[in-house]
Amino acid sequence: MLFIGFVCCLALYVACNLGANDVANSMGTSVGSKAITIGQAIVIAGIMEFTGAVLFGRQVSATLATSIANPDLFITQPHTLLLGMIAVLISCGLWLQIATTRNLPVASSHAVVGAIAGFSWVAAGAEAVQWSALGTISLAWVLTPVFSAIVAAGFYLLIKYWILEQDQPLAQLIQWLPWLSLTLVSVFGVIVLPTAIDTLPAGFLPAVPRHNFTLGLGSIAAIAITLWGWRKLASETVTDRSAAENVQVVVERQLARFQLLSACCVAFAHGSNDVGNAIAPLATILYIHRTGTVPQSSLEIPLWVLVLGGVGIVVGLAIWGKQVIATIGEGIIKLEPSSGFAAELATAATILIASSQGLPVSTSHALVGAVVGVGVVKNWRSLSLDTLKSIALAWVVTIPIATLLSAAIFTLLRYFFP
Repeated sequence: MLFIGFVCCLALYVACNLGANDVANSMGTSVGSKAITIGQAIVIAGIMEFTGAVLFGRQVSATLATSIANPDLFITQPHTLLLGMIAVLISCGLWLQIATTRNLPVASSHAVVGAIAGFSWVAAGAEAVQWSALGTISLAWVLTPVFSAIVAAGFYLLIKYWILEQDQPLAQLIQWLPWLSLTLVSVFGVIVLPTAIDTLPAGFLPAVPRHNFTLGLGSIAAIAITLWGWRKLASETVTDRSAAENVQVVVERQLARFQLLSACCVAFAHGSNDVGNAIAPLATILYIHRTGTVPQSSLEIPLWVLVLGGVGIVVGLAIWGKQVIATIGEGIIKLEPSSGFAAELATAATILIASSQGLPVSTSHALVGAVVGVGVVKNWRSLSLDTLKSIALAWVVTIPIATLLSAAIFTLLRYFFP
């Protein structure tokens, strides 16, 4: 029991640092556009990150646990794989903490994948790393910011042309509210809801086809958000409609409410994808400790392990999360609720698609790409290249640093615990 408690504390340490560093990915743009305060961001992110981790975090966790290190080479030496996963937890926790103290939003998925590859190579040679799986994940890392930037730029162009630059932006917003609501609900519902429903016990829902239930629930949500938006606009335009200069303020204020909803989607997406970075090594360790064997093609993640990861993320962002938020929310380009909404919606779509496929992509890649995409549409000269260079450098150095740290720590562990 002492050993189990020790490795659980290590996983909690990684999850705390992950939450502290990556909270900027879910709430940085909302705080930067002044849609919400930092305190509100921490509360909202805590709830949504935890929910995403518990309901939607199994697939990515299983990928990290079984697809980076070749399990066939550890069948006769499960103890070696166990020590390696302990080295992964220690090295990732240390690097994430260092990055957070320097306000750098690094990619935790880079750290974990690099750490697993590092100890595997030392333990059993280059063939211990499953290069094909690593190549797929690396390709996803490269494509993530590109895809997110294109989606964000396209979505912001639509908002800019059809609402913000029209002669009567308020009237246009009223007409577009149903479509904005439908888009917001679709990003979340089409990708997340079917998988979330699958996690419910049999007989919990009525005996109706899953797609019918999803479609019905999504339609109700879209209508509810639309009616809520119209009601809010009606209450505001009584005083603001008479002053032309206040119309743009009213439009941005309404879009700030939509940005808050999109931020919730990003927080859920982040919890679903990045919780695996903390709990995949823990799940592997627990499996080896319980069975004395190495997990092969799949690994069932216990619910309490997902809960532990979710709790760690929430604790970390509550204690240290303020430090990294400003880097993404304000350091790259000045954001308004309209541009922040576009960036967050693109980020949520990108990460939730990756999570549904079990790909451990980087939420920071997606959000930075989305902010850059919006910035190019707004005014590319306003982009802070110095901030982008610092973030890109942190991304690049994370893999070799995590790889070397993991290899060194694994070597020490194997020496002291042969």
